[in-house]
Amino acid sequence: MKEGVKKVGLISNEADFMIHGLFSYEAFGQTFWITTTHVGMIIITALFIVLGLVAHHRMKKAEEIPGTLQNILELIVEMLDKLVHTNMGKYAGKFANYIATLFLFVLISNISGIFGLRSPTADYGVTLMLALITFAMIQFNGIKHQKLGHFTALFKPIPLLFPINLIGELATPLSMSLRLFANMLSGTIILALWYGLIPIFLKIGVPAFLHVYFDLFSGCIQTYVFCMLTMIFVTDKIGES
Repeated sequence: MKEGVKKVGLISNEADFMIHGLFSYEAFGQTFWITTTHVGMIIITALFIVLGLVAHHRMKKAEEIPGTLQNILELIVEMLDKLVHTNMGKYAGKFANYIATLFLFVLISNISGIFGLRSPTADYGVTLMLALITFAMIQFNGIKHQKLGHFTALFKPIPLLFPINLIGELATPLSMSLRLFANMLSGTIILALWYGLIPIFLKIGVPAFLHVYFDLFSGCIQTYVFCMLTMIFVTDKIGES
């Protein structure tokens, strides 16, 4: 069993901040675990697919006077489109779909604790992969638009600063992933401690306020920060060309 993954039953009466192994399977001579993180991501992905199909069907039959659902969909699209165009300007068209998908995935993952799931973004494996995708986009666009200048920039303003510039470049995925992970995990831990240590009569009402702050408010802020950093870093590489 991998470190940090604890085997438990499918049903638990108390919240906690551990990543639980729900069941295992053998493949290539190794034991792999399906954890609460996997289940959370599967549920969120399924939700995305259902919402996407519903939105597609609804917008194909869009009415001149929109109903409630159409208004909500148009509001979300306009909000995300404005966010991307405000921060990426003329480059927004190439990245709008990715940033919108990233925003919605991280947001739903962050606030999933409200619905009883363990937030997938409270697992460093998830936030690291998201940050590595951003890092790959940064490097790809830097090489594409700056060519050799993408590498020579590491020696500016003087060659002596190359080690510092290199560390700064490589630190991008670490800082982005750790920021999102630490903020979401801290909320998960605090809520787990409250559920596990506080008398039962204090578990009525009070946790709702904690969920509003740690899941909803903090989750929205961290989603915005993560997407903003992605747009800023990518645009910066393109803008230098």
